[in-house]
Amino acid sequence: MKWIAAKVIFDSEDTVLTRDLISDLFYEMGLSGVVMEEKDIDPDADWGEDALPPPGHDAVIGYIPLDYQVEEKCTLLENRLALLEKKAAVSCRLAYEEIDQKDWAEAWKAYFWPEKISKRIVVKPTWREYDARPGEIILEIDPGMAFGTGTHPSTTLCIHMIERYLKPGNSFLDVGTGSGILLIAAAKLGADKVWGTDNDETAVTVAGRNLMQNRIDEARCKIIQCDLVEAVEERFDFVVANITAKTVQVLLGDVKRVLSDGGIFACSGILEENRTAVKGRMKDLGFQIVDERNKEAWVSIAGKI
Repeated sequence: MKWIAAKVIFDSEDTVLTRDLISDLFYEMGLSGVVMEEKDIDPDADWGEDALPPPGHDAVIGYIPLDYQVEEKCTLLENRLALLEKKAAVSCRLAYEEIDQKDWAEAWKAYFWPEKISKRIVVKPTWREYDARPGEIILEIDPGMAFGTGTHPSTTLCIHMIERYLKPGNSFLDVGTGSGILLIAAAKLGADKVWGTDNDETAVTVAGRNLMQNRIDEARCKIIQCDLVEAVEERFDFVVANITAKTVQVLLGDVKRVLSDGGIFACSGILEENRTAVKGRMKDLGFQIVDERNKEAWVSIAGKI
């Protein structure tokens, strides 16, 4: 299969916010493999000798399948970028490159390095070197064609919520699991049972492979291909959804069916502008908001019933 690499090079006074806004355009289009190029990134000494030098610009790259919808998606991206330039005083330059699947897999890997995302947790690509320090929990990740390197602010926020509220022995469900990174984090933080759902067949395969890579006991985990929680019939002590604000609001109607009494529901993938709407929906359904966290332009909200 061939892909179009859509590279958005940008200039902005607020690099972090602009990077997130452009990334969100790709995510809303349902694209996989969104990666960042950061000109100011400083490779850590623990990364090993295989780290590449940083690029000379800030950019976000999304990979569009080269199929019958490619022209429609490219036009949609161009229109949304034009609107973003007007609204946010951002300057963007868009470049396309056709690549095959093998080249795709290698191209984005050049910019995925180990990153310590909390006091204890380090996300490490399976193909990189990293010298772990005492007490660190290493999450070995190869996202493949699935969304989820673990370094996006929304994923980091979810992991902080899991660290704070997950209790040893809890059962854990990740809705829209992608690469399975939240399942791995929960398992390594003490969850007894870790289940995930995703409507993408590739994501289900990738998540399963990453669980094996991290030596998570097969008896503890299960990944179901379905929309949100439609095929889930059990209840869980902790449910997490790192998706989009719109999808979270749809999911909330069914969350109580799969959440144990007194259980925690944590959601992210929510931009600051959508915080009030998501909180309002949660409160209308009887959730007590127990925590809110933000990183850059992203928000994570936790509630209990």
